[in-house]
Amino acid sequence: MKTEALTQDHNKEKVVVVLLHLKSKEKHDWSVEEERQEMEELVRASGGVVVESVICRVDKFSARNLIGEGKLAEIADLCQEKKADTVIFSYDLKGSQQRNVEDAVQLKTIDRTQLILDIFAKHARSKEGKMQVELAQLEYLLPRLVGKGIELSRLGGGIGTLGPGETKLEVDRRRISQRIATLKRNLKAVSESRSLKRKKRK
Repeated sequence: MKTEALTQDHNKEKVVVVLLHLKSKEKHDWSVEEERQEMEELVRASGGVVVESVICRVDKFSARNLIGEGKLAEIADLCQEKKADTVIFSYDLKGSQQRNVEDAVQLKTIDRTQLILDIFAKHARSKEGKMQVELAQLEYLLPRLVGKGIELSRLGGGIGTLGPGETKLEVDRRRISQRIATLKRNLKAVSESRSLKRKKRK
């Protein structure tokens, strides 16, 4: 039974979790251990397995990559050693930070919010639920696009890449904005339809 579980884990996406704590913040809402456990549960819910958790205690966040060049180099080496597929930060990354980390570790990099949205996407069953999740994903992605846009296909498959939209073509601001507008219209129509049915029942 244990061998079977190990085989299943071996086939899952291997994740290195990066937990961030500001030294200057006197009191954190959660302890490092509580945050580590929560991130491991989220990764498990998304279909991955945590192969290592790295705690980064920093004086202040780096505008370039959140954690600084030295720590990032350590994480890149660790990812190689653990044969990781993905790096997930416990703190939200800006678009430029995400790209800089990906360039350094040469692996797909996402943050906690993207991880949670991915879990919602996996479990959405109704048409309305799927539209709501896609809308949330696109609204999160839009401000993170810089210049000509981001090609989602470069991320490959796995955690954080489920939905939204097209994965084979470059997704730019204009097309994402159009899709957001369409989703909002469709969700409004669903809501109005439900309201009308409710009135008829009454």
